[in-house]
Amino acid sequence: MYHVVVGIDDEEEHAQRCIEEVVNLPGDASEKRVTLVHCFVDNPSGASATQVHSVREAGEALDAAGIEYDVDESSGDPADAIVSAADGADADLIVIGGRKRSPAGKALFGSVTQSVILGAARPVMVTGVDD
Repeated sequence: MYHVVVGIDDEEEHAQRCIEEVVNLPGDASEKRVTLVHCFVDNPSGASATQVHSVREAGEALDAAGIEYDVDESSGDPADAIVSAADGADADLIVIGGRKRSPAGKALFGSVTQSVILGAARPVMVTGVDD
């Protein structure tokens, strides 16, 4: 079984792109398992991750593809939460969404993306957004 940890922020486009890439990974759906990680930086209403629209959309797309998944939610630093979830699950791959950047900004990743890449002890796939 190939285990993928996917960092899901509040952006639906990022979640969709990440799930598309997971679905397109080699192998059958039955050979893949996904952990969706959503980290609340601020959660005054006490919502759960499954109430976040981007997380629900990602779960629905995985259901439609026949891929088993679970949801991991936490609070604090998103990069730490993603890397910690991947380490705890001994994941094979981390998938995170990149942000649209200006030509000069493309030389650098966003702070969460960069922190995950530098802090992970496993492969990290960064998905893009359409221009």
